[in-house]
Amino acid sequence: MKKFGLFTLFLVLTLFIAACGTDKSASKSANSEKVYKVGVDTTYPPFEFKEGDEYKGIDIELINAIAKNQGFEIELSPMDFGGIIPAMQANQLDVAIAGMSITDERKKIVDFSTPYFDAGLIVVVKEDNTTIKSADDLKGKKVAVKKGTTGAKYAVDNAAKLGIEVVQFNDSPAMFQEVSNGNADALIEDYPVISYAIAQKDLGLKLVGDRLNGDQYGIAVLKGENKELLEKINNGLAELKKDGTYDKILKTYLGE
Repeated sequence: MKKFGLFTLFLVLTLFIAACGTDKSASKSANSEKVYKVGVDTTYPPFEFKEGDEYKGIDIELINAIAKNQGFEIELSPMDFGGIIPAMQANQLDVAIAGMSITDERKKIVDFSTPYFDAGLIVVVKEDNTTIKSADDLKGKKVAVKKGTTGAKYAVDNAAKLGIEVVQFNDSPAMFQEVSNGNADALIEDYPVISYAIAQKDLGLKLVGDRLNGDQYGIAVLKGENKELLEKINNGLAELKKDGTYDKILKTYLGE
C-alpha cells in the first residue's frame, strides 16, 4: 500500500510538471507573433532614406506608426525599388512601402491599401537650361529615369510620342547626376521626391512644366495574401489621419 502511494504521488508530480511544460510552451507559442518583413527603398527621400545608422522618412515613420497603432511587429528590408515586387512574389517580403504608385499593372500582382499620398510625375532639367519648359520640348532629347518606377514606365510608354531616348538608372542620385553633368537633357521623377531633393541640396536642377499625371502612393501586400494585415494597415492609416499623426509626419519632411 505504501509502495502504491509513493508511485501514485510520483505519477501525479510527473503529470503536473508535464502539464506546466505544455502550458508554458503553449503560452510561448501564443505570444510569439509573426514579424512582417517590409520592403523599402532607402534611396528615396523624403519617403525613405538612411541617416547614419537610422532609417528615416515619411514611409518609415508611417509604417512604424501603423504597426504600433495596430499592434503588430515589422522588420525593414532595404533594397532597390525594382526588386521589391519580385521579392514579394518570392515570399521574401510581406509588405512594401516605397513611394509605390498605385497602377493597374501593379494591381495584377499586389493588393494596395487606401492611398496615403498624392504624388505625380514632373520633368526636371539642369538649372541653366532655358530650352526645355515642359514635356512638349523633350523631342530629340535624352531623358533619365529610375528603373521600376512609374517615371520609367511613363517615359518608355511615351518615348515614341515624345520623341525621346530613355536611359535608366538603379537609383535616384545616379539619375540626378546624369542631368547635372549634362549627360542627359532631362529626367522624370515623382514631384515630392525631386522637390525635397532640390530643397535639401544644391543639385543644379529645376522643375519645369505641369505634373504629367496624378499618381497616388499605396502600401502593398501580395495579391490575395495577408487580407487581415491589409485591413490592419488601412485601419491604422485611418486612425493616424484621424488623430493628427499622419499630418505631423508629413509636416516633418515637407513643411507646411
